[in-house]
Parts: sequence; structure tokens; C-alpha cells
Amino acid sequence: MSLLWTALIGLLAGALAKAIMPGKDPGGIIITMLLGIAGAMVGTFLGRSLGWYSAGESAGLISAVVGAVILLLAYRMLRGKATS
Repeated sequence: MSLLWTALIGLLAGALAKAIMPGKDPGGIIITMLLGIAGAMVGTFLGRSLGWYSAGESAGLISAVVGAVILLLAYRMLRGKATS
């Protein structure tokens, strides 16, 4: 059940991140879900680095969305430099 929950939260976080930063990004529902899951990993790492989460805790939805927005921003910056 936790993998299904992770996938659903990842999809929601990825969709919210794409809504916050609209633009032409590749991928459909699977890429959006993976973006949200990776965003949760980034959010957990940043939260633990800043002391917001202890060793056993993971990111919530807001941190996952923030992490996904950071990943989208990094993707767009790298894509922009590659096409220049």
C-alpha cells in the first residue's frame, strides 16, 4: 500500500509543481508522477539538512511540491543552456 500511496502523492505533487510553473515540459502522467516522487526526495533532503525533519521523517506534500519546483527549475535552466 505504501508504494501506491507514494505514487499518488507523487502524482499530486508533480501536478501541482507543473501548475505552479506552467510551460512546455516533456512527459505525461508517468513523468509527472516521477517528478513528484523525486521532488519528495529533494524536499526530504533539504528538510533534513535544515533541521526540519529528523532521520525517520520524510517530506510532506508541501515539501514535495517545493522539491519538484526546484527540479523543474533546474531542468529548464539546463535545457536553456543546452539549446543556446
